[in-house]
Amino acid sequence: MQRRPFLRRSLAAPIALSVPPVASYTTSASARAGPPDSDGYEPLGRVDIEGAAEAVVGDDGTTVYVAATTGFATVDVSDPGEPEILAEERDLRVEGAPLLEVLDVKVDGDVLIVPGPANRAADSLFHGFLRYDVSDPAEPELLGEPTETGFHIHNCYLEGDSLYVVANGSEENPLVVYDVGGDEAAEIGRWSLLEREPDWEDVDWLARYLHDVYVHDDVAYLAHWNAGTYLLDVSDPSAPEYLSHVADTDLEEQQGIDDEEARLGLPGNDHYAAVDEAGDLLAVGREAWATGGDEPDGPGGIDLYDVRDPADPAFRASIDAPRAADERYYGPLWTTAHNFELRDGELYASWYQGGVTIHDVSDPSEPTELVSWRDPEAAGFWTARVADPGEVFVASSTEAIPHGETDGALYTFPIRAGEQSDQPSLTDLDELDLEPARDDDDDGGDGGASTDESGGQPGDDGSSDGGAVESGDDGGSNALDPIPGFTATAGAGGVAGGLAVLEWLRRRDDGPGDDSRDR
Repeated sequence: MQRRPFLRRSLAAPIALSVPPVASYTTSASARAGPPDSDGYEPLGRVDIEGAAEAVVGDDGTTVYVAATTGFATVDVSDPGEPEILAEERDLRVEGAPLLEVLDVKVDGDVLIVPGPANRAADSLFHGFLRYDVSDPAEPELLGEPTETGFHIHNCYLEGDSLYVVANGSEENPLVVYDVGGDEAAEIGRWSLLEREPDWEDVDWLARYLHDVYVHDDVAYLAHWNAGTYLLDVSDPSAPEYLSHVADTDLEEQQGIDDEEARLGLPGNDHYAAVDEAGDLLAVGREAWATGGDEPDGPGGIDLYDVRDPADPAFRASIDAPRAADERYYGPLWTTAHNFELRDGELYASWYQGGVTIHDVSDPSEPTELVSWRDPEAAGFWTARVADPGEVFVASSTEAIPHGETDGALYTFPIRAGEQSDQPSLTDLDELDLEPARDDDDDGGDGGASTDESGGQPGDDGSSDGGAVESGDDGGSNALDPIPGFTATAGAGGVAGGLAVLEWLRRRDDGPGDDSRDR
């Protein structure tokens, strides 16, 4: 079904501010980064963007496209010291049906894809994606007809005329491929984990959630939560074929698991996967929190794999997440891995309130941290992306951390080694102006690195006391069904998906009169 859109545009004012050894990966850019700055490593600039989530960089390296929950923004970073909002598209509607929870956007050439909602939502919301011509980023223009999919879209990937979309429901979690080159998009192919491995049908659908997809040189990388990360041959997008997969859990372990540990805790939680520009090195980020369960228990890190032979991936090393005083989903500090980019032998990573980092991964068996920067009271980073190779990367900060006070913003950073002056502690809450988790979310566990108690997590059935509107309600800003444990994957990580986004939308609508922060 196609619906004709009605869109409202606004312009916001910026705020300045046993395997063979690995041979020759891309040379690290750290060689040209120079010595650390004696004044300390700091952002180059910042601009506020309400509801900011995912950010992607255009081909020119000077324009950043930011998913903004209720729409999207385009940002000029040609002067990284003064990033400037070019345009904002808010109040997106298709025949009166709102498009909400826009947590992802993708761009290729002059085409921008805007999908949503990111999580289960009332039927009265538009479920699908819009296409924009962004040849002039200051004046995005709708392309063709909106495409209604009938399912929520957590993430997608655009490669030429092929759009790869994650499709999730309690019955199945397929990858769906659309041809978006015409006036109307058309589905051309599918691949399903359950068709290849039918026994996964017996596992809680959230534990096999298809959270994200990345495509490079005819290979698609599917982050399938506890099922692992699957590599598909998509040289023919209409007929994806299995190549291999990596996982730190197995099907037998997952059968019968239906509690919050399957959605929030390690092992598993494959959240985001991407490769370097050569397609030789794969990174898999795991979005996880402390659950009070068995080890490993704590925030998820990033694993590195040699995929020069995509049919035979080889594990190389892990990069641990920053540790925090309280590592629960409902705690005041999130430091789990989120989205990232591999470029020029370096890994640019976001860790929510754990900040952003650059690691030298030119020898992926021995990754080395070059720099880290964080401001846990104000910034909860969603992603990190290279804008100007060797010079500048960008990182978006989200507001939707349940007990955080972080801002929606886009930051610009220099690409070089360095050390932040007086870097804030993550393990001493007395140093931070952060509110503790609410008593009704806390069952007594301290949620830290050594906790033996489980924090107050969402219910086993994917419900919570968050007050989501059920299907068939009026489709207002709270008409979203939280899917716990998925950052933007359902509840937690993705902007932190349903629960956290619900809370942010509530704060936004209620204004400063309640216990929310006056922004």
